[in-house]
Amino acid sequence: MNDLDRTDFRVLRSLVVDGRAADVALGDQVNLSSTAAARRRKILEDKGVISGYSAVIDQKMLGYSITVLVLIELSSQAESKLMEFERAVIECPSMSFCSFISGENDFMMLINVRSFDDYDRVYRKELSNLPYVAKIRSSFLLREVARRRVAPVVIEDRL
Repeated sequence: MNDLDRTDFRVLRSLVVDGRAADVALGDQVNLSSTAAARRRKILEDKGVISGYSAVIDQKMLGYSITVLVLIELSSQAESKLMEFERAVIECPSMSFCSFISGENDFMMLINVRSFDDYDRVYRKELSNLPYVAKIRSSFLLREVARRRVAPVVIEDRL
């Protein structure tokens, strides 16, 4: 993305903070007219730099007060087995994040549950039924220290 300039990165920085910013407010923040700000936003969307917008939901307010970090080791890393596992994990309703990782484990997941009993149910009904699982390691997140959609360095080093 070498064709992005400093203004594009200022627009991105503002949208990371408030993706719903009106064009007038966005323009004020980055010293552009509202029309120019809207045009920049549209170009960034069309290029795929901005891939979407979403609401940040406080899961605790909805009764899901526990997040579990789950590390999964598979019994096989053959391509077909990895693909089958990935297709199955996407169907897990308690999973909010899953990534193929390097190291001792093969996958890292974040699971959202209401209680320890709820996690026991998820473990038995969802996780233990995933294909080719050899080991499941779980850690309960005790306190969230920070959450960012984008690390500041991704934008700030271009300004």
